[in-house]
Amino acid sequence: MTATTVNPVLRVAPAAPAEAAHYFRASLVFHTDVSDVAAALAADGDPGFVVLDSRSTESWDQGHIPGAVHLPTALIPEQAARLLDKEVPVVTYCWGPGCDGATRAALALAELGYRVKELLGGFEYWVREGFEFETWQGHTRRAPDPLTAPVEGDCGC
Repeated sequence: MTATTVNPVLRVAPAAPAEAAHYFRASLVFHTDVSDVAAALAADGDPGFVVLDSRSTESWDQGHIPGAVHLPTALIPEQAARLLDKEVPVVTYCWGPGCDGATRAALALAELGYRVKELLGGFEYWVREGFEFETWQGHTRRAPDPLTAPVEGDCGC
């Protein structure tokens, strides 16, 4: 009798469809992406959320999402009430996928009673997708990275 070899992808079987739907729906409750945030901020009117940059002042000065509130994670407990309205959802970001600063900021805000989502990709992907960012010198943008932002426009996600 020969053993059936299962590839690494299927070594752990996929979840049942209902279980997978529950998981992915829950993920969208906690996360958003840079394209959706950029589209909401570019639309006319109030987007219904505030963007919060949880990085250091030195990082903020290198560039940040226009209109974002700067509140480093360590200062959230003492300054959030002064800068944020608990009725308005908050989208946190930090440097990028290799940084958990946005996660820590989201946790700190949630523990204070704020509704919060984390921006997947952070500032790195905001810049890589070619969206405008702000520095102390003014507004700027870089050419989109073709691996993150298709030249034709929306990825169809």
